[in-house]
Amino acid sequence: MALDFAFLLDFRWVLLKGLWTTLQFVTLALVIGLVWGFVLSLFRTSSNWVIYSLSTIYVEFFRGTPVLIQLFWIFFCLPLFLDVNLSDFTSVVIALSLYSGAITSESFRAALKSIESSQHDACIALGLPPTVRTLFVILPQAVLRAIPNLLSNVVSLFKESALVSAVGMADLMYVGQNIANNVARPVEILTAVALIYFAIGFPLTRAVSFVEARLLKVVKA
Repeated sequence: MALDFAFLLDFRWVLLKGLWTTLQFVTLALVIGLVWGFVLSLFRTSSNWVIYSLSTIYVEFFRGTPVLIQLFWIFFCLPLFLDVNLSDFTSVVIALSLYSGAITSESFRAALKSIESSQHDACIALGLPPTVRTLFVILPQAVLRAIPNLLSNVVSLFKESALVSAVGMADLMYVGQNIANNVARPVEILTAVALIYFAIGFPLTRAVSFVEARLLKVVKA
């Protein structure tokens, strides 16, 4: 079989549009998941057993079930429960945000546990309100210590985002599959799609290693 990648130039704008859609919902899910994950991490360090138990069940559920099933449930079942019409984009953002929050919470929880108790004691001694203590003392330290894991979560979510094509979302993977079906040249199209994912994912994985090395030097210093 002779391979010919030249014809891909005719579909470059369609592929770029699919990539743009992917980057949009992944970015939104990451931002929402970051905030939700930090809240969950606070819940999972709570002394209230009800809050701790419910947040733990939530995290373990979303970490322990396939993302594809979560996508299908949000896409097909949630509108029935809420009796509303959700767009493809909204459904995907909700599903990926819930999943992102679960995996992000573990990164934050580990970071929160590494913060010395003296930091909390100092805040209490200074009379700082809980909100101020959390936002301006605990959060910055937690984010700094969780950065390597958070970047790894970004890579994971970006790769998992290809699953949204299963629910008809016109992302990069979905567009690539449609082109492959129309021109009957799946090898070239799917190879190009894989290379696009790699071109974005590989620099992110290298960034994780770079940040880990820099943070390790800072800690040792």
